[in-house]
Amino acid sequence: MSGSQATEQPDLVSISETLQPVSTPSSPAPQATEKYREDRAGASNKDFGFLPIPKSLRYDPEHPAHFGLAMNVTFGLASTFIVSNLYYCQPLLIQFAEAFGVTEHEVSNIPTLVQAGYAIGLLFITPLGDLIRRRPLLLLLTVITASLTIGLAITKSLVVFEVLTFLIGIASVTPQILMPLAADLAPPERRASALSIVLSGLLFGVLIARVLAGIVAQFVTWRVVYFIAIGVQYAVLLMLYWMLPDYPAKNKGVTYWGILYSMARYAVTEPLLVQAILITIPSSAVFTNWWVTLTFLLGGPQYNYSTIVIGLFGLVGMVGVAMAPLIGRTIDRLVPWSATLVAIVALVITHAIQTAAVGLNVAVVIIVCIGLDVFRQTQQVSITTGVLGLEPNARSRLNAVVLLSLFIGQVMGTAVGSKVYTDHGWRPDAALNLGWMGFALLVLLARGPHCRRYTWFGWEGGMELRKSRVAARKQAEEDAAAAAADKKQESEGEGSVVVEKRGSDEKRRSEDEAEDRRREGRSADEAV
Repeated sequence: MSGSQATEQPDLVSISETLQPVSTPSSPAPQATEKYREDRAGASNKDFGFLPIPKSLRYDPEHPAHFGLAMNVTFGLASTFIVSNLYYCQPLLIQFAEAFGVTEHEVSNIPTLVQAGYAIGLLFITPLGDLIRRRPLLLLLTVITASLTIGLAITKSLVVFEVLTFLIGIASVTPQILMPLAADLAPPERRASALSIVLSGLLFGVLIARVLAGIVAQFVTWRVVYFIAIGVQYAVLLMLYWMLPDYPAKNKGVTYWGILYSMARYAVTEPLLVQAILITIPSSAVFTNWWVTLTFLLGGPQYNYSTIVIGLFGLVGMVGVAMAPLIGRTIDRLVPWSATLVAIVALVITHAIQTAAVGLNVAVVIIVCIGLDVFRQTQQVSITTGVLGLEPNARSRLNAVVLLSLFIGQVMGTAVGSKVYTDHGWRPDAALNLGWMGFALLVLLARGPHCRRYTWFGWEGGMELRKSRVAARKQAEEDAAAAAADKKQESEGEGSVVVEKRGSDEKRRSEDEAEDRRREGRSADEAV
């Protein structure tokens, strides 16, 4: 175990168990008292040293925060309106060129800059969730993005706009810090449901940003889009202030560079994480390839749809958002591997349909849109649920690694997919998607659902895919092992009794023989 792991603290969900008294209610154990003091020392009554935390949200290990529906929805809405910062610009490039008096080629750098900033934020800011208190970190990031957006709304310089866009991209990682926090706060049996709602907030943010920006810019200036963004982000800030519970730092004594090093170590030493990366990259490439080239397909000779009609196809993504609670509850009942298998098989079928007929009938386009949204979300939630269960104190780092692989897949899907489509047409591009998903399926099948943590390939523990059955089997095995241990202990106890009895008999026999010799000696003396 490395130094960074060795200093990690126990999962905070189990703090209340460590505080149970071992003598009387009035005399708690010294270790529990010391543990309570340490946990309270890591908590705070103020954010940034001056902003009071509402009493109901202050950290108390004896009364941990309840992760209910209201808090889950808060996380989802925050994800929606923060991640939107990355996508407002995409439908507005023509208006940017007119407003700044430049060519469309010059403003085409804006989406690239915001995505590049986002990648930097994923790598260098998201891991801070495992190092410092997350409540002030989230509030600070929201203040930064909301305040920088003011500059976007009023600047008349393209250079300033591009710099601000890049900085906003770096700070727009609030949803990626919220996801591990949701995994920490939610009970294990509801973890997938909690993550699915946060992830659906992300998808809804992508959708609403593009649709809202496109519609608003049709009727008023593009600057109104960013004024709206300012308002909703400050609303998110207030919502987080009144709803986000405080939590102490999880890894006391670990340095920032140690956190970054451990990310790299996890990415090459954890078989489940490596498997998740190799599945996420092609799956993300498929998702991005479809939505990027869909514009070419619908606007091309196959359909000749207008820009407005093409934009409305984005609303089909609402199906995936609406399915989030059902998806989460389903995954909560299954082993995460099995939910991933169902999703990948469904995606293979979806892209087989795409390859066969997406350029022939618009109904096929709608089927692919729905299938891709629903099953891609199912796959991502199940993979994330499994990965975040590896190391409770490293959830922000593990999530950052998965998201970086997601980003790599997006870049690959955009570059390779667009090239294949423009050079060879819709069917070879669809076949590329099918091939990528086939590769993801092979990666999943190479490592079964019940492998031990550091097993790289193979199958162990059978094929049971229902979480309740697996838990019952594990409990039965533990009970059998405990019964065998008790029986062995009893046998050893009986054996020791027999040995003790035999030793006692031998000792008594020796004493009797010695006594007989003494008597014979006395008789001989008397005879003399």
